[in-house]
Amino acid sequence: MAATLLGGLIPLLGAPVCAILLGVGIATWKPLPALEPGAAFASKAILQWSIVLLGAQLNLAQIVRGGTSALPVMLGTFAIVLALAYVAGRILGIDRDLRRLLAIGTGICGGSAIAALASVIDVDRSDVAYALGVVFFFNIVAVVTFPFLGHLQHLSQAAFGLWAGTAINDTSSVVAAAFAYGTAAGSTAIVVKLTRTLLIVPMVLFYAWKTIAARGGRGIAWSRIVPWFVLWFLAAAALNTFGAIPPALHAPLQRVALFTIVVALAGVGLGSDPERIKAAGLRPLLLGAILWIAIAASSLAIAHYTNESM
Repeated sequence: MAATLLGGLIPLLGAPVCAILLGVGIATWKPLPALEPGAAFASKAILQWSIVLLGAQLNLAQIVRGGTSALPVMLGTFAIVLALAYVAGRILGIDRDLRRLLAIGTGICGGSAIAALASVIDVDRSDVAYALGVVFFFNIVAVVTFPFLGHLQHLSQAAFGLWAGTAINDTSSVVAAAFAYGTAAGSTAIVVKLTRTLLIVPMVLFYAWKTIAARGGRGIAWSRIVPWFVLWFLAAAALNTFGAIPPALHAPLQRVALFTIVVALAGVGLGSDPERIKAAGLRPLLLGAILWIAIAASSLAIAHYTNESM
């Protein structure tokens, strides 16, 4: 509620950005262990269901059109991030597993992609913590800077949504930055980001195949990896496409969705771990900066070259 009021006073930031910043500020100033279960529930379950509610205002044609048009940008930026992580990571002396986690986290889906990859490969837990810390840091940087940079470049709502959806890591940060820019930008960014999230599936399949072979045939718990809320998002859009959701409900559902997004992002901020960022050290942070700048710049460049929404 505080973030909603503050976002109304500072439209350039908006309620989603204010929520995540207030949460991080509280977690840094005075961590409150009693809030951890609620923050965890908000940052995952409520965020996922708020996205499903947004799906109830879209139709399948919009999703297919938005997702497929963004594919060249997504695949192009992912290839650039993978190549740069390999080259720059070796120059900086960062081990292979941490390079791989940072590349996947930056190129696909932030913490979700890192967690999915860590669940199917044998990787040191400290590398996972480092990668999550670095990615979270640049998520916060993106949330604060992207709306300002978008206005500076005079990007349209669709253009900013495409940029945010392809260049920002975690879904929560994409939502915060895009809805701070505008509701239309937020809707576009959600479609693009969820399409990008689906890249987790082939990535996990590839590394799971390698891991199963290395383990002598032992399996993988797929139910813990596949982002099932994406299917619910598509189901909600299908219901709307076939007229099962009356148009009169669109505006109330959107208000509920936007407020639950603010709740979820407050949970993301409150559940943050500043010590994890400190533990990341300078070299992984430098690699994260290189990858973050690369994906932000290449996303704009590829979208401009392919004339996608620019």
